[in-house]
Amino acid sequence: MKLQRMNRRALALGALAVSGALALTACGSDDTGGNGAAGGNASAPASNIKCDDAKGQLQASGSTAQKNAIDAWVAQYTAACKNVQVNYNPTGSGAGITAFLQGQTAFAGSDSALKPEEVEQSKKVCSGGQAIDLPMVGGPVALGYNVPGVDKLVLDASTLAKIFDSKITNWNDPAIAKLNPDAKLPNLKIQAFHRSDESGTTDNFTKYLAAAAPKDWKYEPGKAWEAKGGQAAQGSSGLAQQVKQTAGAISYFELSYAKDGIKTVALNTGAAQPVEATLENATNAIAAAKVVGTGKDLALKLDYATQADNAYPITLVTYEIVCDKGNKADTLPAVKSFLGFMASDEGQGLLKDADYAPMPAEIITKVRETVKGLS
Repeated sequence: MKLQRMNRRALALGALAVSGALALTACGSDDTGGNGAAGGNASAPASNIKCDDAKGQLQASGSTAQKNAIDAWVAQYTAACKNVQVNYNPTGSGAGITAFLQGQTAFAGSDSALKPEEVEQSKKVCSGGQAIDLPMVGGPVALGYNVPGVDKLVLDASTLAKIFDSKITNWNDPAIAKLNPDAKLPNLKIQAFHRSDESGTTDNFTKYLAAAAPKDWKYEPGKAWEAKGGQAAQGSSGLAQQVKQTAGAISYFELSYAKDGIKTVALNTGAAQPVEATLENATNAIAAAKVVGTGKDLALKLDYATQADNAYPITLVTYEIVCDKGNKADTLPAVKSFLGFMASDEGQGLLKDADYAPMPAEIITKVRETVKGLS
């Protein structure tokens, strides 16, 4: 997000480091699959983490967007709560929800809220209750690009819609040139990459295109990519890798994946200045979101077409999907303890250094109260 993000993140994760026996690399070394695991035989740092009666293995899966945040959370939590092993498999939001609804996991991570039919289906695994959405972590969906000789790039929703719908196919297209009068745009084919797996990141990106460029994006927003053309890759890390190694590439992924020299697009939203993909600008957008969930559900509605200054519109919120009632007795203490830590001041405080946006105070306060009441 800023040029110093790699150093900041390295320092932050270094501060969280525990002994070599705590295998952070196993916390999801790749977001295309493979269980992430971290367990408690490391020396615990000073912490206010409440372990209570938490013990055993906690299985979860889903959003790749929060994978790097989960790594930081798991390292800190399991260092303090030595009787708990957290296994988070970053399979993508769609696969995570499916696994949860099949009773395979204690909670799921999703970058979009549950659909009504999914809530109804959850009643089969949440005995006497149903699944709810708990917003836990946010951040901008950055548009990473690899265009030799172009260090700064501004695009708008209409141009992006045409690029990802294969209507604009070259980097020196007049529409791009108009937005970047000082850039030396090469005569280079655009290589647009999208997710091959069902993804909440795709859902948020396509919601932005549909809201901000309805005349140019005719596809229904969703976790699955609908537009024809372009190229596909698995997971956010797969997209980031393609951008890094492919001249002419552009793709979308969480800001925490925009590293190792990947440049990001500034958006012309109609605000006074093009809006950069930064934590601060994402937080501004999330703070304007409205809670639209009912009861204990805290699903949010974001304004993808915002023109407010310093508000980055392609912003996602990752939800932890969990039963409000009917959680399994053997995992309930660990679920409440771990989710409670994630929502705590300490847990939310880890996010900025890992290139994520903490939840606004009024939202995370409601999350904490809801976690305490899980049964």
